[in-house]
Amino acid sequence: MGPLTTTGGSALAELEAAGLHVDTSTRCLSEYSYDASNYRIHPVGVVFPRNADDVVATVRHCHRNAIALISRGGGTSMAGNAIGPGVVMDMSRYMNTVTAIDEQNLTADAEPGIVLTTFQRVVQERTGGALTFAPDPSSKSRATLGGAIGNDACGNHSVRYGRTTDHVISLDLVTVDGLRLTATRTGLTATDPQDLDASSRAEKITAELKQLAADHLAEFRLQLDQIPRQVSGYHLAHLLPENHCDVARALVGSEGTCAVVVSATVKLVPSPKAPLLVSLGYKDVVDAAADVMTILEFKPSAIEGIDEKIVKTMRARRGEGSVQGLPDGQAWLYVGLDGADADAVAAEADELLARLRQNGRLVEGRPVGDAEERASLWRVREEGAGLATRLYSGGESWGGWEDAAVAPEHLADYLADLLALLEEYNLNGVLYGHFGAGCMHVRITFDQRTDHGRKVMASFLRAAAKTVVRHGGSLSGEHGDGRARSELLPIMYSPQILSAFARFKQIWDPTNMLNPGSMVDPDSMMDNLWMEGVPDREWRTSFDLRPVQPSGDGQKRVDPFVDSIQRCVGVGKCRSDTSGVMCPSYRATRDEKDSTRGRARVLQDMVRGAKTVEEGWRSEDAREVLDLCLSCKACATDCPVGVDMATYKSEFFDHYYAGRRRPLSHYSLGWLPRWLKITTRMAPLVNLLLATPLRQLAVRLGGVTPHRALPKFTTAAALRRALGTGKVHRNAEGTDNTGSAAALRDAGGGSKTSDVVLFIDTFTRGFRPEVAGSAQRVLNGAGKTVQCNAESCCALTWISTGQLGTAKKILSKTAGTLDDGTDRPIVVVEPSCAAALKEDLPKLVPTEAAHRVAGRVTSFASAVTELAGAGWTPQWAGGQAPEAVTVQTHCHEYSVFGEATQRAALKAVGVQDVREATGCCGVAGNFGFETEHYEVSMQVAEHALIPALKATGDSVPVLTDGFSCLMQINQLEPERTSLHLAQLLDGGGTGHGDPGCTGRGGGPDGGTNNQQQPGGPL
Repeated sequence: MGPLTTTGGSALAELEAAGLHVDTSTRCLSEYSYDASNYRIHPVGVVFPRNADDVVATVRHCHRNAIALISRGGGTSMAGNAIGPGVVMDMSRYMNTVTAIDEQNLTADAEPGIVLTTFQRVVQERTGGALTFAPDPSSKSRATLGGAIGNDACGNHSVRYGRTTDHVISLDLVTVDGLRLTATRTGLTATDPQDLDASSRAEKITAELKQLAADHLAEFRLQLDQIPRQVSGYHLAHLLPENHCDVARALVGSEGTCAVVVSATVKLVPSPKAPLLVSLGYKDVVDAAADVMTILEFKPSAIEGIDEKIVKTMRARRGEGSVQGLPDGQAWLYVGLDGADADAVAAEADELLARLRQNGRLVEGRPVGDAEERASLWRVREEGAGLATRLYSGGESWGGWEDAAVAPEHLADYLADLLALLEEYNLNGVLYGHFGAGCMHVRITFDQRTDHGRKVMASFLRAAAKTVVRHGGSLSGEHGDGRARSELLPIMYSPQILSAFARFKQIWDPTNMLNPGSMVDPDSMMDNLWMEGVPDREWRTSFDLRPVQPSGDGQKRVDPFVDSIQRCVGVGKCRSDTSGVMCPSYRATRDEKDSTRGRARVLQDMVRGAKTVEEGWRSEDAREVLDLCLSCKACATDCPVGVDMATYKSEFFDHYYAGRRRPLSHYSLGWLPRWLKITTRMAPLVNLLLATPLRQLAVRLGGVTPHRALPKFTTAAALRRALGTGKVHRNAEGTDNTGSAAALRDAGGGSKTSDVVLFIDTFTRGFRPEVAGSAQRVLNGAGKTVQCNAESCCALTWISTGQLGTAKKILSKTAGTLDDGTDRPIVVVEPSCAAALKEDLPKLVPTEAAHRVAGRVTSFASAVTELAGAGWTPQWAGGQAPEAVTVQTHCHEYSVFGEATQRAALKAVGVQDVREATGCCGVAGNFGFETEHYEVSMQVAEHALIPALKATGDSVPVLTDGFSCLMQINQLEPERTSLHLAQLLDGGGTGHGDPGCTGRGGGPDGGTNNQQQPGGPL
């Protein structure tokens, strides 16, 4: 074989012609140039194998053509293990199934691309909850089994269950030249015993590995496998005679540098019984670490730790309620206890707390019995890597030294020395990690953008490596060495061990084709940093993207748009489907380009590679990845670093379409408030025409899908009637002006003594005015006088379609109108409009007036929670609250006002059983109405909304405060009644007998659920 090359994009056509899924587009290469590390390397192509035969074909092709090959799972590597200069082979797209479960022998067979939480869920479902797969790294909701094997991942419960190494029984492999072998606990065999070439190779490699161990018996026994988290280097102690030449476990942690794993047999463990979390508060992480050895005496399942910087960042980003159950302190440990008997576990927790109080370091401790509080605490810990990257106080923190480990008894001393080292280098560190296993994750305020900052980083990393080795520790405790630490291995290991590592690699991969640059003959840890070399240019934006806090610690300041898109560091939570809302398009397509991370990486390459700013704003790659972004804003909350892709999409489209013809839907749906000013004057005629064949022409001209039912338009008179039944606010002359046209135009002048401003948005007044009436009556019933604003606009439709010049003009006018010199709350009926006024208004119109208005804005559900908290109780029809309610929380309300907004409101008014469809409904404003997006919009609904509806009985109310959500439910189940929260509180949408406020009818001017069906009239 000739010298290794890194070119081969055109050569990959051979694989594509053979039927393999191959992508060499510049867009895809940008997505796969990054993982979750500090590094960026452009591949030549990405292959998505469907089975082991595809893997064999790809490996053989790369071997023949001297092309590097990098195996990849979820792309969550923090050491640069999942990127490289050749072909990246993404196992997660197709090779992601559990092929067998042996409940009797406690084993499971699975493909490498299966996500760990999916794997655990399948195992638990098939064994009735009796068994699970133990390794549970914080990235488990997107990390794959193959990645866990490659890095030797551990997780939050490793103090009991150890590393992935401890759970591997056998590995089915493809060698560097395409042979199929199986690594077992006692050697290596041909996967197919009839394959003579494979059998011969297995014998040869086994013999060489045994000889390697024989030549280094002393070194392997004295230097390897000395502490629980010694992950750095190859795990060659498993080859020792006393370990029976355990090739399977020797390959765990080899980071894809020796062979390609196509299947694994792993052991399963019993699911824990009667689990209990104990939360412990300390003054600092050193004190917390000093108590670890006492805690270990109680045989806990977990001892995890975080510091106060992470907690403050979580609360700043998601509200005070996002972190519950923490005792007093500035650093905390989570201790997991379990057993067969819940009372015995509780008694054990009390004994543990008593022992720790005797030690004298504990500030406060408490068992966390509430399930919601437990989930809140684990979420903070699991999102530590992202939260620590962009802190509440400003600045940036990075990996690089995020994974060192020592023996637990040395952790406190190591942390004290590490903190002193950080102070010596004038760096700050954010600490969290697996205290019980001695593994500490640290995000550090390196400045990777400047030569000086990079020199400081390199010097610190070498000093830190010497520090951890001095304490008998390992450079890596679970993330692997990769490009971040392989260069530092000579600090940790003797020349003899390093020689053995090189020999092990040579036995498997003599041409260094597999994941070159890692572990053996490594690249410099300061090469290929993705923050280096980004042009220092100004990207003018309509949104004010300046960070809330200035960058600190002497880091270089960059353009606000560049800074915003560089928030993404690749942790990949947007690829998760087990919690939150982000990212609905990825959950539908399973394509990296449709994840928040994929979009951010393409935008990062855009600002790096464009010759000019103007060329960057015209990027076709960026337009393509943003096409399926639903602008749901969930990433702004669910992403641990707060990436706000909806804002970036709006900004990009504003520039991209400047001087160009836009999609038709941008004129029809994007200009909807303008069209509704016309339709409210002739709604019956418009509805009549849309019930004829002219409908097909209208939707085609508007870029609207013919498959979706259209809402029925209403008249201005319907809104006036809806508002005429509430408690009114009288003008200076003492006459009732609430229901008049003049009153609806009056947004603030002359009515400043009312308690509340009710903002009636475009969607409400144009399609479901009865909701406005219900909202007014609810507020009146709570003793509040109400002033209605039905003339101002939040500009949401222009924002979501990237027409920001118009949006700024509209919002400037709105801010001037609503800034009336009072601090009255502005209650907005439609949650997406509330979010636009709360978040987008001050960013697009960064004036004091806009900020004052934004500070007063609240969603209707938030207002209900506040009213109930002040003692108000709704007058329920029948005298009591519904027993159960199903709610589709609008994504914008979830993001801006809090993920529990609707649940909190319903609980506050007495509804105990709240089923939430936690996920985007799929319509998302204009998105689900657009012809090219209809199919994806329906796929999105399959994730959360459709299952929730199937589980909801006909008698259970379904709430859709968002008009988009209402439209999706009408599409899915046209016969189901769905309500706004205001209608539920207002007697179930009946309007107390007023026919203008009914939930489904409401007369000829329209009603909430009246709609034009795809084929004609109702």
